[in-house]
Amino acid sequence: MRLAVIPARGGSRRIPKKNIIPFCGRPMISYALEAVNNSGLFDKIHVSTDSEEICDVVAKLGYEIDFMRDSALADDFTGLVPVLRWVVNEYQSQGLDFQDVCCMMPNAPLIQSSDLLEAINIFDSYSGRYPLLVYARYPVPVEWAFRRDDEGIMTAISPESLLVRSQDLMHAYYECGPFSLWRAEHLQKNNPLTGKVLSYVMPNERAVDIDTPEDLAYAERLFKLMEKT
Repeated sequence: MRLAVIPARGGSRRIPKKNIIPFCGRPMISYALEAVNNSGLFDKIHVSTDSEEICDVVAKLGYEIDFMRDSALADDFTGLVPVLRWVVNEYQSQGLDFQDVCCMMPNAPLIQSSDLLEAINIFDSYSGRYPLLVYARYPVPVEWAFRRDDEGIMTAISPESLLVRSQDLMHAYYECGPFSLWRAEHLQKNNPLTGKVLSYVMPNERAVDIDTPEDLAYAERLFKLMEKT
């Protein structure tokens, strides 16, 4: 059995109510719910929240929340793995055992069901031995990076690499974070990402992590462009 967990606590400092604010005419979280639902991959979709307001929004979208998140796991410091582990254990106590778990972020409006389908094929091809995270490719070689000090002076991190052509340097990737895939047993480890990790590479034009108002405005522009194509 497969479980999709959308972690959506009520607190958000940089963008208040980020998980449910309007995004192109709909609550932000609706896009994540739609993607996991339309993929047809999951036996259960659970929104993990401590907020009654988020519960109300989710209910109006047609989804039922089976239980509220423990308040001890709803602060600014608790990571995603403890939350996922708690949700899996809570369902297990109710007699529901899930083998695979997808963590879908609620602020991922550019995600598509096809992304989930392609990623699960990669995950399944390794029989769930490794977690899978989502990455995007850096647009330029990371070896060409600079550090900027308080006076605006730039210093090359790898000065010798500035003389190397981009085609002679390996591509580098960063985790862009819209979703991840796990076996339930992965989540029982304190740090399940210390070994090998599988990758699904997102197109850069959809790899937007919404943390600031600027990110939000950029994502809305991209979404509107996607609608026109």
